[in-house]
Amino acid sequence: MGNRLSKIYTRTGDDGSTGLADGNRIAKNAQRVEAMGTADELNCHIGLLIETLDADDALIETLRRIQHHLFDLGGEFAIPGSKVIGDDHIQWLETTLDSHNEPLPPLKNFVLPGGSPAAAQCHMARAVCRRAERVVVALSHEDSINTESRHYLNRLSDLLFVIARSLARRNGGEEILWEQKKSGL
Repeated sequence: MGNRLSKIYTRTGDDGSTGLADGNRIAKNAQRVEAMGTADELNCHIGLLIETLDADDALIETLRRIQHHLFDLGGEFAIPGSKVIGDDHIQWLETTLDSHNEPLPPLKNFVLPGGSPAAAQCHMARAVCRRAERVVVALSHEDSINTESRHYLNRLSDLLFVIARSLARRNGGEEILWEQKKSGL
């Protein structure tokens, strides 16, 4: 691959439009652009999560793979009608989710974001993932999309929740559970 971005500014977006990978231009506030941007934001949050982990943490490999998937997902949104995310991606998420969830105790209460910096960052990624899913649902009402992309985001948010639970429990830590009696005035 040659130099794809030899010049970073082009001034072509100064009119409020942006170019899709297929060469078409659309408004920067279009739902498709929102989907691309939210996938990118989620990828950034996962990158930040990785940076909270020790360099030899086995979880990094899983999170890097997810980052690559999210980059592909953004590319899928940048080319209307394309399909990059497939059932194999969803199956991988489900298998990974099951392996991380198996050692955890059953939930008996809601979990608050926190427990450790890594767990809190993972919850932040989960929340952005849920927003990405909502954006993709909205896009699907305007334009056809690959439904596996929506399924992928749904499973990914579940996986991020489970990983956050695991991270909160590391090194003798605890999850922060919601207590109804503490929400009263």
